[in-house]
Amino acid sequence: MPFVLLYIVLEVLAIVALASWIGAGWTILVLLAGSVLGLLLARREGIRAARALGVAVQRGKLAHEEATDGLLIAIGGVLLFLPGLITDLLGLALVFPPTRALARRRMVSAAERAAPGLRTARIRYGATVVEGETVTEPGPHRAGGHSAITGPAGRGGPVIDGEVVEDDERHRRD
Repeated sequence: MPFVLLYIVLEVLAIVALASWIGAGWTILVLLAGSVLGLLLARREGIRAARALGVAVQRGKLAHEEATDGLLIAIGGVLLFLPGLITDLLGLALVFPPTRALARRRMVSAAERAAPGLRTARIRYGATVVEGETVTEPGPHRAGGHSAITGPAGRGGPVIDGEVVEDDERHRRD
Protein backbone atom coordinates (compact mmCIF):
# COMPACT_ATOMS: atom_id res chain seq x y z
CA MET A 1 0.00 0.00 0.00
CA PRO A 2 2.81 2.51 0.73
CA PHE A 3 4.22 1.88 -2.76
CA VAL A 4 0.89 2.77 -4.39
CA LEU A 5 0.63 5.94 -2.31
CA LEU A 6 4.20 6.91 -3.23
CA TYR A 7 3.43 6.24 -6.91
CA ILE A 8 0.34 8.48 -6.81
CA VAL A 9 2.20 11.29 -5.05
CA LEU A 10 5.11 11.14 -7.53
CA GLU A 11 2.78 11.08 -10.55
CA VAL A 12 0.80 14.08 -9.26
CA LEU A 13 3.99 16.01 -8.54
CA ALA A 14 5.40 15.23 -12.01
CA ILE A 15 2.18 16.29 -13.76
CA VAL A 16 1.89 19.48 -11.70
CA ALA A 17 5.54 20.33 -12.42
CA LEU A 18 5.08 19.75 -16.15
CA ALA A 19 1.82 21.74 -16.19
CA SER A 20 3.45 24.67 -14.42
CA TRP A 21 6.30 24.57 -16.94
CA ILE A 22 4.40 24.17 -20.25
CA GLY A 23 0.75 24.73 -19.28
CA ALA A 24 -2.21 22.45 -18.56
CA GLY A 25 -3.30 22.03 -22.19
CA TRP A 26 0.14 21.02 -23.40
CA THR A 27 0.53 18.67 -20.43
CA ILE A 28 -2.67 16.84 -21.36
CA LEU A 29 -1.49 16.69 -24.98
CA VAL A 30 1.91 15.29 -23.89
CA LEU A 31 0.21 12.62 -21.76
CA LEU A 32 -2.18 11.59 -24.55
CA ALA A 33 0.49 11.66 -27.26
CA GLY A 34 2.92 9.69 -25.10
CA SER A 35 0.32 7.03 -24.39
CA VAL A 36 -0.89 6.71 -27.99
CA LEU A 37 2.58 6.70 -29.54
CA GLY A 38 3.86 4.38 -26.85
CA LEU A 39 1.06 1.87 -27.35
CA LEU A 40 1.63 1.91 -31.13
CA LEU A 41 5.34 1.34 -30.57
CA ALA A 42 4.56 -1.41 -28.04
CA ARG A 43 2.29 -3.12 -30.58
CA ARG A 44 4.94 -2.96 -33.32
CA GLU A 45 7.76 -4.12 -31.07
CA GLY A 46 5.57 -6.84 -29.56
CA ILE A 47 4.85 -8.27 -33.01
CA ARG A 48 8.54 -8.06 -33.86
CA ALA A 49 9.51 -9.82 -30.61
CA ALA A 50 6.91 -12.57 -31.19
CA ARG A 51 8.24 -13.20 -34.70
CA ALA A 52 11.84 -13.27 -33.45
CA LEU A 53 10.85 -15.73 -30.73
CA GLY A 54 9.12 -17.95 -33.29
CA VAL A 55 12.15 -17.92 -35.59
CA ALA A 56 14.49 -18.73 -32.70
CA VAL A 57 12.33 -21.64 -31.59
CA GLN A 58 12.08 -22.98 -35.16
CA ARG A 59 15.87 -22.88 -35.47
CA GLY A 60 16.32 -24.60 -32.12
CA LYS A 61 18.15 -21.56 -30.75
CA LEU A 62 18.19 -20.58 -27.09
CA ALA A 63 15.65 -17.72 -27.18
CA HIS A 64 16.40 -15.97 -23.88
CA GLU A 65 16.83 -12.54 -25.51
CA GLU A 66 13.63 -12.85 -27.52
CA ALA A 67 11.61 -14.07 -24.53
CA THR A 68 13.02 -11.33 -22.30
CA ASP A 69 12.22 -8.73 -24.96
CA GLY A 70 8.64 -9.96 -25.12
CA LEU A 71 8.32 -9.72 -21.34
CA LEU A 72 9.80 -6.22 -21.20
CA ILE A 73 7.54 -5.03 -24.03
CA ALA A 74 4.50 -6.41 -22.21
CA ILE A 75 5.51 -4.63 -19.01
CA GLY A 76 6.14 -1.44 -20.99
CA GLY A 77 2.69 -1.72 -22.59
CA VAL A 78 1.05 -2.03 -19.18
CA LEU A 79 3.00 0.98 -17.90
CA LEU A 80 1.92 3.00 -20.95
CA PHE A 81 -1.69 2.02 -20.33
CA LEU A 82 -1.56 3.31 -16.75
CA PRO A 83 -2.23 7.05 -16.47
CA GLY A 84 0.71 9.21 -15.53
CA LEU A 85 3.87 10.84 -16.76
CA ILE A 86 6.37 8.67 -14.88
CA THR A 87 4.73 5.41 -15.97
CA ASP A 88 4.66 6.67 -19.57
CA LEU A 89 8.39 7.42 -19.44
CA LEU A 90 9.20 4.04 -17.89
CA GLY A 91 6.93 2.27 -20.38
CA LEU A 92 8.53 4.05 -23.33
CA ALA A 93 11.97 3.14 -22.00
CA LEU A 94 10.99 -0.55 -21.93
CA VAL A 95 9.41 -0.47 -25.39
CA PHE A 96 12.08 1.57 -27.20
CA PRO A 97 14.69 -0.96 -28.50
CA PRO A 98 17.97 0.71 -27.36
CA THR A 99 16.81 1.33 -23.80
CA ARG A 100 15.06 -2.06 -23.70
CA ALA A 101 18.41 -3.71 -24.55
CA LEU A 102 19.94 -2.04 -21.48
CA ALA A 103 17.06 -3.23 -19.32
CA ARG A 104 17.33 -6.74 -20.80
CA ARG A 105 21.03 -7.00 -19.99
CA ARG A 106 20.42 -5.87 -16.41
CA MET A 107 17.48 -8.24 -16.05
CA VAL A 108 19.45 -11.23 -17.40
CA SER A 109 22.41 -10.36 -15.15
CA ALA A 110 20.15 -10.16 -12.10
CA ALA A 111 18.49 -13.49 -12.98
CA GLU A 112 21.89 -15.15 -13.51
CA ARG A 113 23.14 -13.86 -10.15
CA ALA A 114 20.02 -15.19 -8.45
CA ALA A 115 20.23 -18.56 -10.24
CA PRO A 116 23.79 -19.31 -11.43
CA GLY A 117 22.54 -22.34 -13.36
CA LEU A 118 20.92 -19.97 -15.87
CA ARG A 119 24.28 -18.50 -16.82
CA THR A 120 25.82 -21.92 -17.16
CA ALA A 121 22.96 -23.09 -19.38
CA ARG A 122 23.21 -19.97 -21.57
CA ILE A 123 26.98 -20.32 -21.98
CA ARG A 124 26.88 -24.06 -22.67
CA TYR A 125 23.94 -23.94 -25.07
CA GLY A 126 25.08 -24.84 -28.56
CA ALA A 127 28.61 -25.66 -27.42
CA THR A 128 30.47 -28.52 -29.04
CA VAL A 129 30.58 -31.57 -26.82
CA VAL A 130 33.82 -33.52 -27.00
CA GLU A 131 33.56 -37.11 -25.89
CA GLY A 132 36.43 -38.38 -23.77
CA GLU A 133 37.41 -39.93 -20.50
CA THR A 134 38.88 -38.52 -17.33
CA VAL A 135 42.34 -39.69 -16.30
CA THR A 136 42.50 -39.89 -12.52
CA GLU A 137 45.96 -41.42 -12.08
CA PRO A 138 49.23 -40.00 -13.35
CA GLY A 139 50.44 -41.88 -16.36
CA PRO A 140 54.03 -42.54 -17.36
CA HIS A 141 55.96 -39.53 -18.53
CA ARG A 142 55.91 -39.13 -22.25
CA ALA A 143 58.50 -37.80 -24.65
CA GLY A 144 59.15 -34.10 -24.22
CA GLY A 145 58.38 -34.05 -20.50
CA HIS A 146 54.59 -34.36 -20.88
CA SER A 147 52.52 -36.17 -18.30
CA ALA A 148 48.92 -37.31 -18.71
CA ILE A 149 47.97 -35.13 -15.74
CA THR A 150 50.18 -32.07 -15.55
CA GLY A 151 51.01 -31.16 -19.13
CA PRO A 152 54.31 -29.74 -20.40
CA ALA A 153 57.08 -29.77 -17.78
CA GLY A 154 54.59 -30.14 -14.93
CA ARG A 155 52.63 -26.93 -15.76
CA GLY A 156 49.18 -26.26 -17.13
CA GLY A 157 46.17 -28.49 -17.54
CA PRO A 158 45.83 -32.10 -18.52
CA VAL A 159 47.14 -33.41 -21.81
CA ILE A 160 44.51 -35.36 -23.67
CA ASP A 161 45.54 -37.86 -26.29
CA GLY A 162 43.09 -38.17 -29.15
CA GLU A 163 42.32 -37.37 -32.73
CA VAL A 164 40.15 -34.81 -34.48
CA VAL A 165 37.23 -36.30 -36.37
CA GLU A 166 35.31 -34.11 -38.80
CA ASP A 167 31.51 -34.02 -38.52
CA ASP A 168 31.07 -35.56 -41.99
CA GLU A 169 33.15 -38.61 -41.09
CA ARG A 170 31.27 -39.16 -37.85
CA HIS A 171 27.91 -39.20 -39.61
CA ARG A 172 29.14 -41.68 -42.27
CA ARG A 173 29.76 -44.37 -39.64
CA ASP A 174 26.03 -44.98 -39.28
